[in-house]
Amino acid sequence: MDYGDSADVKCVVCECSTEHVLVIHIDRIEKRNALSNPMVIEMGRVLADAAHDPSVRCVVITGGETVFSAGADMKNMLHYGVIDVVSDPRRIDAWQTISTFPKPMIAAVNGVAVGAGNELALCCDFIVAGSNALFGQPEVRNGGLAGDGGTQRLPRKLGPQLAAYMLLSGEMIDAQTALRVGYVLEVCEPADTLGRALEIARTIAERSPTSVQLTKACIHEAVGASASNGLAYERVAMFRNHRSRDRQEGLSAFKEKRRPRFTGE
Repeated sequence: MDYGDSADVKCVVCECSTEHVLVIHIDRIEKRNALSNPMVIEMGRVLADAAHDPSVRCVVITGGETVFSAGADMKNMLHYGVIDVVSDPRRIDAWQTISTFPKPMIAAVNGVAVGAGNELALCCDFIVAGSNALFGQPEVRNGGLAGDGGTQRLPRKLGPQLAAYMLLSGEMIDAQTALRVGYVLEVCEPADTLGRALEIARTIAERSPTSVQLTKACIHEAVGASASNGLAYERVAMFRNHRSRDRQEGLSAFKEKRRPRFTGE
C-alpha cells in the first residue's frame, strides 16, 4: 500500500535524553496521537534499529501530558480500507518488532491509552501512569474487536475476568483501578510521569545489558509461551468480523458521528 509522502512519520519523535535511554514521543496531539500506519511502521523501524544499537539499553514510549494515544487512526482506515490497512505486511511486521523488542521498554502514560494506544502500552514491560490516565479497548463500540494484540495481552496482564469486562464492554479503567489490579507499576502527577519513567529506565540501563535482556526473554517465555498462536487467531477473527454487517454499520456510524444500530448480522 502506498501512503504517499506521509508526514505522519514525523509524529514519531526520538531522543536520547539520558545515557543509554531512548525516548520515543508520539507527537500528534491535534489527532489525539492516533496511530496511522506510517507511524506504526516508523516506530517499528526505530525499534529495529535500537535493538541492534549497543548504546541503547532501555526505551521509554510516551505521548503528552493529556493523551498517550487514542488508538488507531480510524480516518486513515476508512480512507484506505480497514482490511487493507490492518493486513499491510509492513504494519504487521512493525507490530511484531514492537512486541518482541528484546530490550526493556517502559510506557509513560498520561490521559487516554485506548485501542491501539493501549495495545502499544501493553507491548511494554511495564507502565508508569499519570493520575489522569485511562486505559481501554473500545473497539466493540463500533462493531470491531481489538486487533493489535489486545485480546491476547490484556488477559495475560489482568487475568481473564477484568480483561473480559474491558474487551466485551468497551469500558475504560482509570489510573487508580489500573494500579490496584497491577496493570500499572505506579501512578504519578501527569507532569511527573515521564520523569519517573526515565528515572526507572536509567536504573535499568546501569545493569548488565546481557543479563537484563536474558531476564526479559525468560519472563516472556514464562507468561507468553502460546502468544503467537493466540495472535494468529485474533487476526483471523478480526478479518471474519470485518465482513459482518454490524462492522460496516459501526464504521458508517463512526463516519456519520451517530450511534450505531447493530443487528447481529
